[in-house]
Formats: sequence, structure tokens, C-alpha cells
Amino acid sequence: MERHWGNSELEIDYEKLLQILRGYGSCAVAFSGGVDSSLLLQAARDALGEEAVALTAAAPFVPQHETEEAADLCRRLNARQEWVRIGSIEEIQGFAANPPDRCYLCKKQLFTRFLERTRDLGLAVLCEGSNLDDEGDYRPGLKALAELEIRSPLREAGLTKAKIRAISRELGLPAWDRQSAACLASRFVYGETITAQKLHMVEAVEDWLRESGFRQYRARMHGEDLVRIEVRPDEGEKLFAVREEIAAVCREAGFRYVTMDLSGYRTGSMNEALNLKQ
Repeated sequence: MERHWGNSELEIDYEKLLQILRGYGSCAVAFSGGVDSSLLLQAARDALGEEAVALTAAAPFVPQHETEEAADLCRRLNARQEWVRIGSIEEIQGFAANPPDRCYLCKKQLFTRFLERTRDLGLAVLCEGSNLDDEGDYRPGLKALAELEIRSPLREAGLTKAKIRAISRELGLPAWDRQSAACLASRFVYGETITAQKLHMVEAVEDWLRESGFRQYRARMHGEDLVRIEVRPDEGEKLFAVREEIAAVCREAGFRYVTMDLSGYRTGSMNEALNLKQ
């Protein structure tokens, strides 16, 4: 399908990404339905057609709405989608203890399963959606991807988050302006035991924030009964205006204390405690 680009620089960037993907011959895309993996799947379909397959994890630490959005986009792109199902967090060894390298442990085990499925499908390469900006934060999961030799075409093409959003908008992808997604386990202080019940608690609060129209948010859990809510600074007044409603929602979910982070949303705020210890 011929496209008419409004920005020639973005067209060049996208073509570079397509060339990388064409070099694989065939691939599986670790697909969550988020901004990055949506662009990667679209590009893989453009470059490889039926030789590109989406692999999606269905797990307790993946928000239900993200699973549904991933399935919707696969239908829209007419892309084959295969599921890797994890029934409980105990299937990922070490995950529940939530050590500082939890993301490494999870990625290593999850992507090992993805690799097995990729080989079963007869596909040459497994790729995922890390971008150039991901190198700037504490991301132990990247180590696991490197050890398993998972390809990261968006990083290889030199694409930042801003460029990924811009290209996705040009392509008409519905995910182009979605908030940055992250595993629900990222809502917990390192060392805090993660349980299925706690995951449900933070997901219930974030579902309400999403349905209430907040653009970027996190419900961070501290201890057994305190939630710290992050929203974008420009939505702070909106959150304060509905403080009684959100407090009721949080208490219904199981929290006793409800706080609003005055610094607002920022990626990886739980990593700040690691920096303080160092």
C-alpha cells in the first residue's frame, strides 16, 4: 500500500526499520499492544507480510485492557497472533520476591518461552520493541534480551520514543498517543512481595484513572495499604478535584491510605530508591 508521508525524515527512518526487518526473512514480534511494539508489528507486516507473527503474553502482571488492545490491533492489521500464557506469578521463578533484578528474571524466563514458540513456528528471528531512550534508565531486562540474542529493531534503527510516536501517527496507528506501558510489577517497591491480590489492587485503581480520562498515570504500592498516585503535572489539579472519588476507589480496592505524588508521573520512579541506596 502506497503511503503519502507528511515528513520525509520520518519516511527515511521508517524505511531504515523496514530494511532491518527484511533482512530477517521471517520473525516473531513480542507484542504487547503498546506504542513501541505496535509500530514494530506494523513494520514487520509491511516488510515480511505473513512471515511476521505476533507473540503476546497473557499473564497476571499484564493489565487486562492491554491484552484486549493487543488483540484488537492484531485483528486490525490482520496479523496472526499467538499467545504465551502464564497462569500465575509463581511460574516465573523469583518474580514474587521482587528483587532489584526482577525484570531480568522475568524477561529471561518469558523470552525463553517466546524463543521456543518462535522456533516451533519455524520463524528465523524473535524481536522486541525497546527503543533508543530505553538505554537511559535502570532496565535489567535489557541484559536478559542481550543474553538471549533477541533483536531490537527500533533501537537498531536509532528510533527514539518521540520518533516512534511521530511515525505511528503518520501510519494511523491507534497506539501512537497512548501512555507508556509497563508491567504491573513496576508499581511495587523492590523487596515488597508481589501477590496476585496486590496486582489486582493496583490494576483496579489504574482502570479507574484510565476510564476517568487521565492520560499518563501510575498507582504505586508502598507496603500493604498505601498507594501513591502519579499523574502528569498538568493533570494534577484534575486529580485533586476528584480526590474524594479516587480515595473511595482506592479504599474499595483494598488500600487504607491514598497519596498524590507532587512530583507527578515519571518513568521508573521506583528506581529512585535504588539510586539513593547507591
